[in-house]
Amino acid sequence: MHRSKAAVVLIFVTILFSTSLFAQSVLPARWEELTGPDFIQAIQKAQGTCMLPFGIIEKHGPQLPLGTDLLDVRYASEQAAKQEYAVIFPPYYFGQIFEARHQPGTLAYSLQLQLQLLQETVAEMARNGCKKIAIVNGHGGNDSLLPLFAQSQMASKRDYVVYVIPISIRRAPSGPVPTTATIKDKLDMHAGQTETSTMMVAAPNLVHMDRAKEQSGADQARLSALPESVYTGIWWYARFPNHYSGDGSLGTKALGEYTMKNWVDGIAETVKVIKADQTSLKLQNEFYEQAQHPLETKQ
Repeated sequence: MHRSKAAVVLIFVTILFSTSLFAQSVLPARWEELTGPDFIQAIQKAQGTCMLPFGIIEKHGPQLPLGTDLLDVRYASEQAAKQEYAVIFPPYYFGQIFEARHQPGTLAYSLQLQLQLLQETVAEMARNGCKKIAIVNGHGGNDSLLPLFAQSQMASKRDYVVYVIPISIRRAPSGPVPTTATIKDKLDMHAGQTETSTMMVAAPNLVHMDRAKEQSGADQARLSALPESVYTGIWWYARFPNHYSGDGSLGTKALGEYTMKNWVDGIAETVKVIKADQTSLKLQNEFYEQAQHPLETKQ
């Protein structure tokens, strides 16, 4: 009888010890959750690949939180890291959002600070072993900023590569779409059906569906006299002064799950390709060398 009890206790202790070791072996993906020694292991496990989920703080209609883009892109990146491990930089929201300065809660930093802070951030990431930095964009207003930033890396020699994963990767792939994931919102650009749906997955407790109809997300078309080929910075305000485009009341969890899965899979697949990339840094180094002696570059 005593031997039987002792055996049970031994088995229990063994299981508990094994579980503890397993828990210790699972490295968090979030940079801020890693210990110093674990960070070294994490960088090795990630093969020097780190993600910088890039959001923003701005109004998202009357029903979604100010940090919608940040919350969404971090959720997607964290889920992607479960498929393809990479270290994830802490919350980052210092992007381009001048067009929403008239709305409460918006944080719009100067363009000079945006570029300088992002440059110093990726430089610090690289100093800590992130030689492949994937900026995962979660905000449409950064669509011009981030390619410009990536291009500016050619100005001087770097020992790392910056990759930009565009927000367009969030779009559903071509092919049949489940009926439950059909997009009915014709102006589904900002805080509309899709973003409301994805927030139902990323942070459902922060979605206020009962408020979605309190303001209009209709297109005011106040610059319709200008040809579409002409660009002016006031275009967004001219069309959507409420900083709301579409109808968030059409959002559904089913659409959110479908869209988020496609986004997560897209990020994971892209990170896998970035990990395997052995060409970009080699070409960068070749370019930097030739840039020092342009008159010697073969013509």
